Amino acid sequence: MNLPLPLAEPLPRAHKRVHESNKLAKRLRHQVGRAIADFGMIEDGDKVMVCLSGGKDSYTMLDILLQLQQKAPVKFELVAVNLDQKQPDFPEHVLPAYLERLGVPYRILEQDTYSVVKRVVPEGKTMCSLCSRLRRGALYAHAEEQGFTKIALGHHRDDLVATFFLNLFFHARLGGMPPKLLSDDGKHVVIRPLAYVREDDIAAYAEARRFPIIPCNLCGSQENLQRKQVKKMMEAWEKDAPGRIENIARALGDIRPSQLSDPRLFDFLALGARGGTLPDAHAWLAGDPHAPDDQQHDQQHD
Repeated sequence: MNLPLPLAEPLPRAHKRVHESNKLAKRLRHQVGRAIADFGMIEDGDKVMVCLSGGKDSYTMLDILLQLQQKAPVKFELVAVNLDQKQPDFPEHVLPAYLERLGVPYRILEQDTYSVVKRVVPEGKTMCSLCSRLRRGALYAHAEEQGFTKIALGHHRDDLVATFFLNLFFHARLGGMPPKLLSDDGKHVVIRPLAYVREDDIAAYAEARRFPIIPCNLCGSQENLQRKQVKKMMEAWEKDAPGRIENIARALGDIRPSQLSDPRLFDFLALGARGGTLPDAHAWLAGDPHAPDDQQHDQQHD
């Protein structure tokens, strides 16, 4: 019995798909390279620990860094590191097989944070915070032990914007997720090479490259997470006004302290001061009748 063969993809369509894929890869290389240059993320002789979770973001980060490594003006080492958190049904073979095929140095760490999170966090409560702390602790300890000079995480532009809104809405502060930071203990420099990259572009790139994505089964079903609420808001904004998220992302790099309200960042006391001693803040709060301004007010009305 002769079965019909599947039709080949028309050449013009195939060429267009390859062309678009190449354009996307070039754009991502440019954006990652610009972020590295803008924030001084990687220097000559760096040993970079690339944290690989098995998701689209970290796969893309590793892939682009490997491409840039070949043509970079400085020499640096990349080592992929994954933390096996012992989640049920985690496909342990996927990452080693992928990394060995690429010929990338790698290390799989094992720590049963899954059992800890399930035991400590009540049913139905958000697990991400504790899970992140445990994961960060394990990765930081390994980085210190192995002498890594930089720790690369796969957070992208949309993550940076979402974190800004999380801090604004739920913690009453203007703060976010910087492209480069020093850990609280001062021992580690953390970099986010995808800081300029859109999540949609990462998703398209991951699909084109056919990365073996590993889903997170620990917290993926927690639909009421604050971050997911913010993400839905951002998606609605982008649909109604395309380009809005890009504008917000750019604004995070264009801060005007004099147009905000933090006296620690801008000297409002000195602004427009005519000299002399300013009233004591405690006197203002206590309504002290002997505060200088009150004395002037009394004299004017005698």
